[in-house]
Amino acid sequence: MDALWIFPGQGGQYAGMLKQVPAALRQHVETLLDLPLLDTTAGYADSVQLQVSITLLQVAQVQMIQKMGFRPRLAAGHSLGVFAAAYALDCLALDDLFKIVKQRAELMQQAYPVGYGMGVIVGLTRAEVTQLVAQVTTTAKPVFVSNQNAEDQVALSGHLVAIDQVLELAKAQGAAKALRLNVPVPSHSPLMHDVAEKLQQSLAEVTFNRPHGIYLANDNGHAARQIIPVRRDLGDNLVHPVYFESMMAVATNYAPDVIINFAPGHPFKQVLAQKFDEQHQLYLAQFSKADIHYLLEKWERGSNL
Repeated sequence: MDALWIFPGQGGQYAGMLKQVPAALRQHVETLLDLPLLDTTAGYADSVQLQVSITLLQVAQVQMIQKMGFRPRLAAGHSLGVFAAAYALDCLALDDLFKIVKQRAELMQQAYPVGYGMGVIVGLTRAEVTQLVAQVTTTAKPVFVSNQNAEDQVALSGHLVAIDQVLELAKAQGAAKALRLNVPVPSHSPLMHDVAEKLQQSLAEVTFNRPHGIYLANDNGHAARQIIPVRRDLGDNLVHPVYFESMMAVATNYAPDVIINFAPGHPFKQVLAQKFDEQHQLYLAQFSKADIHYLLEKWERGSNL
């Protein structure tokens, strides 16, 4: 059964989401990083707590599905989700994964502790959003056009005051939705250049394995089967927009039988429905372990007929 595994980044977190993580795995990560995980709304205002916790949740889900006997042919991570995607393809060891995620979060938080973040506009094209950003951005309060999640879904990254100004202009121009994202740093913009450079230096010291499957890169959607492009994407995707729409366009060329959407949340439901209308889709946040196992075995039997 050819499967596409999709790992979201920040935004869908919620208090209590780590309850489904095995206690031994959680304890191992907390001890490894010397970081008690709070799993609370207040805790998730902290970028380190947030990024480590989302990665922990996704790793626990990867391990659960692997124990059921399933592995991905393709893996696509969105922003922070690239780390769980690389882990799912056996590119990174568990401890290395969590050490680098913690460092990433610390660097991001230190660079922009307050006043910066992200927003999203639905219903306008990238060109239209780019024109609005040009009206607002300044050196003191910069804002950038960021991720492209769908043809009419564009993210913003930068100073919160400037983001809010662009969002208001977008509403006046007829956007279906224009709001801030629950992300406390200006990810996927030139503001993250120094962070990405330090992260690349650290990743150069980490042992990588060749992916056991196809990794879809954030900045161009290209299929990667070697170590170098995976390592590069993990390190410098913070400085580039995530072209999720392109990633999914490439994924359609491989015609996966099943798409597994990892928690938290289900942020790509609409774009996936547009790109994949015949494939089975499974959102892990909505099903029990038993139901997940039942559905995957059922679909695997169907793919072998």
